[in-house]
Amino acid sequence: MIVTTADLFRVAYGRFAYGAYNINNMEQALGLFRGGIEAQAPLIIQISKGARKYAGVKMIEAIIRAAEEMYPEVIFAVHLDHGDEATCYDAIASGFYSSVMIDASHQPFAENVAITRRVVERAHDRGISVEAELGMLGGVEEDIRVDEKHALLTDPDEAAEFVRLTGCDSLAVAIGTSHGAYKFKGRQTLHLERLAEIQHRLPGFPLVMHGSSSVPPEEVARINAAGGAIDPSARGVDEEEFAKAVPLGVVKVNIDTDGRLVWTRVHREHFRDHPENFDFRKPGEIMMAEYAHFIAHKSEKLGCAGKLAEVRAALTGKE
Repeated sequence: MIVTTADLFRVAYGRFAYGAYNINNMEQALGLFRGGIEAQAPLIIQISKGARKYAGVKMIEAIIRAAEEMYPEVIFAVHLDHGDEATCYDAIASGFYSSVMIDASHQPFAENVAITRRVVERAHDRGISVEAELGMLGGVEEDIRVDEKHALLTDPDEAAEFVRLTGCDSLAVAIGTSHGAYKFKGRQTLHLERLAEIQHRLPGFPLVMHGSSSVPPEEVARINAAGGAIDPSARGVDEEEFAKAVPLGVVKVNIDTDGRLVWTRVHREHFRDHPENFDFRKPGEIMMAEYAHFIAHKSEKLGCAGKLAEVRAALTGKE
């Protein structure tokens, strides 16, 4: 059942967060839905500009619609991730998306406000929610590239003013997370004190964490043991910090890189161990099962595991 992100956030605020997972193909989609059932957790499916280009807009949407028919008990929202203005308008016009993200965070404050406001007006006319971003995360994700020296934490006063001026429905904040697999060197924690300041100025307002993969060392080690060459010092967000962010207003946590690591590990290990195999369906079957377990694990850490019946009742009045 496709629902709005606004409805999901209203149920979760201050109690748990939803995982927002980027998908690009059938294996990820089926693994995601199976993981939602395994964990009894609602989901947010994210489609990026890169996914729309890779699979084709009609194909990626058709995959999701087919998965919904196969697993009708799953509750989920469909979200455009890191859209520019033109892509947001295209997604809004399609009628398929629950929400869109306009990412003008690389622009000066006034320009970010103006762009976001235009998207908000177009989206709200169609009953679609808008996520915006203020502050800049470092790292690399698809066509997003920001040097760490240019990364900027979100200013709490600017955040309150930005929401007032734009009318956006949720805000992605920079509090120390980073895009991509090459995140932190050594130990780094989230700036929870900055998050608390933002929440103080925006009480009850839904906040979003981008770049929140954990880059598990065991995944990196297994990939490298199977022929990979990922920097073993790469680190992401400590999963235990999700629980600390939830009471501070975070309701959506974006996780992409960790899912890619699962895909890479499964395929590298399979073809290392079975060099005679040329049937891509065999590692694909393993991938779907492993991805489902990955989704269930993240749902536990985010606190949304076991919340499916509660969310359904809150949204429909039915258990």
